[in-house]
Amino acid sequence: MSRLWSRLGARTAAVALLSVGVAGGFYLGEDRETQQQGLTAQVGAEVDQAEYAYQRERQAVHQVQSARQRAAEYQAKLRAAEAAKEAAERARKAEQAAASRKREREAAENAEPKPYTGPIPASCEEYSGNRKIGCAEMIKAGFPIKEFPCLDKLWTKESGWNHKARNASSGAYGIPQALPGSKMGSVADDWETNPATQVKWGLGYIEGRYDTPCGAWAHSQSSGWY
Repeated sequence: MSRLWSRLGARTAAVALLSVGVAGGFYLGEDRETQQQGLTAQVGAEVDQAEYAYQRERQAVHQVQSARQRAAEYQAKLRAAEAAKEAAERARKAEQAAASRKREREAAENAEPKPYTGPIPASCEEYSGNRKIGCAEMIKAGFPIKEFPCLDKLWTKESGWNHKARNASSGAYGIPQALPGSKMGSVADDWETNPATQVKWGLGYIEGRYDTPCGAWAHSQSSGWY
């Protein structure tokens, strides 16, 4: 724009000088009237040309500014579209991961109990201590002896068959790790010290939720708890 005003200023100065010349020449006599008219026409033409050039340059500057603005807006739209695309892709992957985890949980919950293929004890006399008590109570509850290896694995994992075992973080107690331990009071008041009371409660819990000790053990294997 500074160059534009410089050119316009130069033309304006030229026009002014010509005007002064015209004014001075007027007083030299009417014989110069024709020359003055020619100069006036030339001055008008110069003014028109300067104005035309000025307007064209203004229009060119405006067009450049408009083009830059459109380019900036287009780039902003491209960046916004790319950001939206990336966000949609992240959301899609998160949904896929969540759906995959849900399918895995459902598969684990609906999985058939894994059959026990290890040795089957001939009788509860093969065991001692709390295991022997547990085996005997299981038979009394109506489960076959082939279920005891699953029960043995389950409660070995939970408490090591220690009827005083207490989970410091959750408060679960006893051989079956009842939570809270006072639930076992539904069988007898000596639930804190009597392994038989704890075993009876634990077998009732297993039957109500998993049908059999092997069913409870299968769930514990797939999910980490029973």
